[in-house]
Amino acid sequence: MTSTALRPADRYSPLYFLASLGAGGLAVTFFMYLFFWVPHPGQPVPVFEDIARAFLGGGLLTQGMIAVAYVGIAVLAFHNIRLLIWNIAQYRRLKGTPEWEELTTTNAETQLLAMPLALAMSVNVGFVLGLAFVPGLWGVVEYLFPMALIAFGAIGVLAFRQLGHFFGRVLTKGGVFDVTAHNSFAQLLPAFALSMVAVGFAAPAAMSTVPLTAGISLIGSTFFGVAAILYAVVAAITGFNSMLHYGTARESGPTLLVVIPIMTVLGIMFLRQEHGMMHTFGAEGAAVETLVFLSRLMAVQVIFLLLGFVVLNRQGYWRAFVFGQGDSAGAYALICPGVALSVMLHFWLNQGLVASGLVAKFSAGYWAVSALSVTIQVVMVWFTFHLNRRHFGRSRGAAAVPAE
Repeated sequence: MTSTALRPADRYSPLYFLASLGAGGLAVTFFMYLFFWVPHPGQPVPVFEDIARAFLGGGLLTQGMIAVAYVGIAVLAFHNIRLLIWNIAQYRRLKGTPEWEELTTTNAETQLLAMPLALAMSVNVGFVLGLAFVPGLWGVVEYLFPMALIAFGAIGVLAFRQLGHFFGRVLTKGGVFDVTAHNSFAQLLPAFALSMVAVGFAAPAAMSTVPLTAGISLIGSTFFGVAAILYAVVAAITGFNSMLHYGTARESGPTLLVVIPIMTVLGIMFLRQEHGMMHTFGAEGAAVETLVFLSRLMAVQVIFLLLGFVVLNRQGYWRAFVFGQGDSAGAYALICPGVALSVMLHFWLNQGLVASGLVAKFSAGYWAVSALSVTIQVVMVWFTFHLNRRHFGRSRGAAAVPAE
């Protein structure tokens, strides 16, 4: 009999979908360079032709920025898709096993919502790849929007089916939901998944010139967004109550920060809806209203960032699961808050401060806020590959198991 040391990722958990999610989110952060720093007259987002024109007509700094953005998008999109495929294969192997039976009969069943969450992010990444790499895409984009709505709708159905199984079990059988194990924000993962579907569903509202397409996008994104908000409120209140009674579960400490990406994703959804209502349906809005709205969301994010870091530091989470000997798939949940803050800073700066006239675009103040966003992004890129080495690299002394 021979034995083979296992990598942490070989002890599979659906939370490893967060590895794919984090890589996809980071790919989007590099697209923010193009979105806000490359002129794109004629459409709400930059396309290949806009980027090529800026590259050929720009100086070394502009060309360098575009090159960095393209490399970042390509590398991280590759990891997003690679990890998604790996997760789907592992997920299929997990089904029907004793581990699956245990997972689907405990509070941890909602971890399965990490799959639709990652799927929705990958659809968004696919759209980013199309905008950045495919010439002439905007000429056929109106045909792609209905396909995107179908894709996000299917992912939303999957999420609701998984939630239906969970609620059907815990709300019809007394005592199957362990309140003592609810002492974290782990149950907010379904809200995160629904919000990711909502923001994807809202994209055609911001970009389509066909009223029917934009209208379906507005209605569908509102449905999924409201569902995400309702679920988040209930799960956060009950989870916080349990944490006050039993303390925060140490391995689930990063879930305290999941409010941050939910705020960013829902915030972008509302911005997309607002853009669609203004440009397609003639609604009126003021830039200062957007500034105040984004500032409120950022206030919530900063509060939960501080709360999360207090708890993680007190519990010694970093020494245990990030830089020490312990490994937890839940550590990948730490990538999403950083990605969300980086993206939110871009929107707060450009569609809030600049649009309302408080900061001039490309001024010293503008680049100071942009530098903060980029710094967070760079740290998250490093952190992503650090976790990938720990979880997917060579075994660091994991217990040996018999080889089949």
